[in-house]
This record gives sequence, structure tokens and C-alpha cells, in this order.
Amino acid sequence: MSSSPSQTASMGILQAPEAFNKFRLRRFAPSEALAPFVMHHWIVEWDLPENEVFLQDNIPNPCVNLVAEFSGSAVYGVSSRKYTKRLSGKERAYGVKFRPGGFYPFAGKPLSEFTDGSMTFAEAFGMDNDSMNAKLTEALRSDQPAETLIALTETMLMSCLPHPDETVDRLVDIIRYIQSDRTVSSVEQLTRTFGIGVRTLQRLFSKYVGVSPKWVIQLYRLQNAAETLDAGYKGSWASLGAELGFYDQSHFIRSFKAMIGKTPEEYAAGHSL
Repeated sequence: MSSSPSQTASMGILQAPEAFNKFRLRRFAPSEALAPFVMHHWIVEWDLPENEVFLQDNIPNPCVNLVAEFSGSAVYGVSSRKYTKRLSGKERAYGVKFRPGGFYPFAGKPLSEFTDGSMTFAEAFGMDNDSMNAKLTEALRSDQPAETLIALTETMLMSCLPHPDETVDRLVDIIRYIQSDRTVSSVEQLTRTFGIGVRTLQRLFSKYVGVSPKWVIQLYRLQNAAETLDAGYKGSWASLGAELGFYDQSHFIRSFKAMIGKTPEEYAAGHSL
């Protein structure tokens, strides 16, 4: 098992420059046996002054997460909308982010059934939910090191390890392509690049990821927009929207607000508050 921090981008954390003044995020690579299914382990820690509350907004991503908090543990399907985490006092949370499609071999049922929902460990892995939940929660509360949390979880996952699935690798390649190429704006571009029919691609995403390929494309283009604003963008909304494949300024602003919860202007203004 590797427990050295994995240096990857902080995708999905809105207004990241301000956010990282409030909490610490670390990521750790999974063991070799789990690498076909798991992207990384993560741990978030915060220690805020008394009576201070910080609300951290996060854009969803096309991944299932196992999350352990002081209040308990669960497995969360893909969220289709922005979500906000309330931070106060001194606390931490630990999780396992599965690769896009990487949880399907464990679940064995379409992940669209779990979108915007959660599962107990018993539902997700067919094991004693109370026992594993208690072990993880106690390790988290007692300030056990990240290596202990990782070892506990990897032991659990190894006990029900499925066979590798080539479809997961294929979907990861498609989603990496969407994520890395800001010019990708349509499902048709994916079908041409990867030689997969539209309906086949839609079925695979519904079964393995839980959301549509069109949704994933728009998600990453809006993440690109938020990151551009975080970096101090001063251009027009029409230019930024066109660069990211939106057919006009109104379409871009409506889509941004639907996912982010604010217009681009309101989001940009938040950096100066």
C-alpha cells in the first residue's frame, strides 16, 4: 500500500484560493490491487476559531465517494448539483474516491440508481455495516493517522474485490479526454474520437457512471469557467462562454448559475468580499 500523498489538481473546489486558507486537503494513492477501481484516498482537516463557520461550495464530479465523518460513514453516488459543506470547530473527514465507473464492479447494478443518493456499507459491499462504520468513525475521532484509515478501508475493499473491468479503463480514458480538452463540447465529438455510437455511450455512462456523457461534458466546461474566474479573468462572459463551447452568452450564464448557484459575475465578485 502506498500512503504517500498523490499530487493531483483540486478539481471541484470552488473559489479554491480562499478555501485552502480554511482547511487542508491531502490525497493518497491506492494500493496496486485497488488501483483499477480507486482514484485516491483523501483526508480533509480543519481547525477554525470558536464561533467561526465556513461554508465550502463544491462542484460535483462523475465519481462515487466513500466518506467517513465524525457523524458516521456512507457511500455516496454521483451528485448532479453543487453541494455545500459546513465547517466549524476542529474536525476532519476521510474518503475514498473511486475512478469514474470504478464503483460499478463492486455494486453490480446501474449507478444511475444511486445518483444523488447514498448507500450503507451493507448495501454497497454486502458486509456488516455497523462494525465497519464504528471502526472507521472511531479511528477518525481518535485522530488516528491517515495510514490507519487507509489500511482499514483497503482491508474492507480487498475482502470483496471484484475482477478488473476493461470498460472502466475505457470510460476513464473518455472522461480524462473531456476533462483535459476544453474544446470538447458535444457527445458527437466523443463518438468520433472513440468510435462508440451515441446510444452505446449513453448506456455505458448510465450503467457505470450514473450520469449522461452530455452532463459530464458540461460539468467540466463549467469547472473550467470557475477555475478561469478563480485565476482573475477580466474578459467578457461571451468570450469565455464561446471558448468553452456555449453557443451564446445567455446559455453560458444560465448553465453556470444552474450548476454553480451564482452567475459568473456574482461568483467573480465573491473573491473580493
